[in-house]
Amino acid sequence: MANVRRFRFSVGGTLAALVIAVLAATAYMTFGRTETVPDATFTLMSGQKLTTAELRGKVYLVHFWATSCATCIKEMPQMIQTYNRFRGEHFDFIAVAMSYDPPRYVTNYTEAHHLPFRVVMDTDGSLARQFHNVQLTPTTYVIDGKGRILKRILGEADFHELHRMIEDALSQLT
Repeated sequence: MANVRRFRFSVGGTLAALVIAVLAATAYMTFGRTETVPDATFTLMSGQKLTTAELRGKVYLVHFWATSCATCIKEMPQMIQTYNRFRGEHFDFIAVAMSYDPPRYVTNYTEAHHLPFRVVMDTDGSLARQFHNVQLTPTTYVIDGKGRILKRILGEADFHELHRMIEDALSQLT
């Protein structure tokens, strides 16, 4: 019986230590370091190339989406409004269509809805992998003028908070 109690204590103590370690690692990952945007090259639908290095000095969003994603389609009008609200020499927006999205669907959606921002088709999935293996859409990265990731938004954005973050980041540029 004593061996059983010692085993329970040992497992319970090990489990508690594991939980504390995971919480500490999560806190460090969230608050303890500033993460920079990966060195990535976007090939726009026009064929033009754009790198994250070229975007340095701007606040920008990298928005992973898909035409088959109901939440992406639902929030796209607000993404357009966000772009139109902040568009200018210090703000940019790159919409990255996921690799499983048929290119003709992306082209049709982009043209039919007059998407005013840059659109990229991640045909081989390399961009999603570079941005921490994005699998859930929508996923939006808010990046400041120094190339730091300010926030990764999984799912539908809180546009009030997103706009506040963009405003704050833009104010840091001047």
